[in-house]
Amino acid sequence: MKPLSIIHPQTRLQNAFVTALLLCLLGALAALSARHAAQVDITHNAANTLSSASQKLLASLPDSVLVTAYIKAGLPIRAQIAQLVDRYSRYKSNLTLAFTDPDWEPEKARELNIGPEGVIVVEYQGRTEKLTFIDEFSLTNALLQLANANERWVTFLGGHGERSPDGEANFDLGRFGKELARRKIRTQTLNLAAMPAIPGNSVLLVMTAPAIPLLAGEWAIIQRYVQGGGNLLLLTDPGDEQLAVIEKQLGIKPLRGVIVDGGSTLYGIDDPSVVVVGGYAPHPITQGFQSITVYPAAAALEVEAQNGFKAETLLGSSAQSWTETGAIKGNINFDVKSGEHQGPLAFAHALTRTGPEKTQQRIVAAGDGDFLSNAAIGNAGNLDMGLRMILWLIHDDPFIDIPAKTASDKSLQLTQTAVAVIGFGFLIFLPLGLIGTGFFIGYKRKRR
Repeated sequence: MKPLSIIHPQTRLQNAFVTALLLCLLGALAALSARHAAQVDITHNAANTLSSASQKLLASLPDSVLVTAYIKAGLPIRAQIAQLVDRYSRYKSNLTLAFTDPDWEPEKARELNIGPEGVIVVEYQGRTEKLTFIDEFSLTNALLQLANANERWVTFLGGHGERSPDGEANFDLGRFGKELARRKIRTQTLNLAAMPAIPGNSVLLVMTAPAIPLLAGEWAIIQRYVQGGGNLLLLTDPGDEQLAVIEKQLGIKPLRGVIVDGGSTLYGIDDPSVVVVGGYAPHPITQGFQSITVYPAAAALEVEAQNGFKAETLLGSSAQSWTETGAIKGNINFDVKSGEHQGPLAFAHALTRTGPEKTQQRIVAAGDGDFLSNAAIGNAGNLDMGLRMILWLIHDDPFIDIPAKTASDKSLQLTQTAVAVIGFGFLIFLPLGLIGTGFFIGYKRKRR
């Protein structure tokens, strides 16, 4: 026992020294963390990091920005809004956030027409933008609106059975229209029979495949619009012949048949008429875009004549594809005798030329309108691709790469077995393990 009386003071001294060293180290780390923040975004889609486009916009705003969230106290969305705005504050110190409970300011609530979901008001240089939905895309675009003080209206041609930006049917573009509205891009539907002119406030005309032919007078208005330098998004479908007039004016020819792509089986898709695109030609629309996009039924498009336009391919199928002119059932094979074309096949082109006022006229022609429909827009990167097309067409180039982020890593899917293992582990095995460890340590101490 004599050696123990000599060792114990030394051991206590060593333990005290190590404890003091650890406390000093923790204190130093705490002091450094208070002065210097360090964060690492480990989410799958960088959901907690501002895109470079948003950072550039914040750097270009010289004055202060105030974000006021009229949200009832105690709602979880307050924390989500604070988390999002904090990302902006890291790059712009004079961007501030204030919360107000609309129940405490009834007059302001009536003035802003605040509903149960609340509203977010963004103020800059005496101008305001009101948001009912907030994410990086909508907040950045609201700041862009305030910086430019310009309204952006996109006109959808209607009155002939086209896809509607307000419709709820699977065929329609209602979900896409709502996403545009959330990002402060306003939409309107135009029936040329009722209003024989394209509104002057429209920065883009969207044409989808009509169910009935357009009148000659309507075509004359559209042709004058294109000839005058108007921007256009043209979404046709396989077998559609109602858009032949505008396609001829643009020098585009749809090939007969539907693109079938054997390469889609690599993504687990059994329907050969579904084209999956994972690689993109270089273009401002596709720059930095890495998500796959899915096109349920696409027609190949050839550029026959330039007509003063510079044409660039945006989307194309794989080398295993071809234009199938027969029924898509059973075993189908490429048949050159039937006038079918072997892939790779382009089915979307971007056309540009210098307009009458020395501005660049921009047109996108795609052989599939289904990819933005309510039934398909949720597939992979379809929404992002549609937004990129719109932003490029309305000349919002600096903000094309602001992603429509979704928090794909916020849900955890567990099997019943995994749930049982976790449940029993925390309720039974972990307590038993702690109790057993306690008995073992007590037993060892008694033996000393």
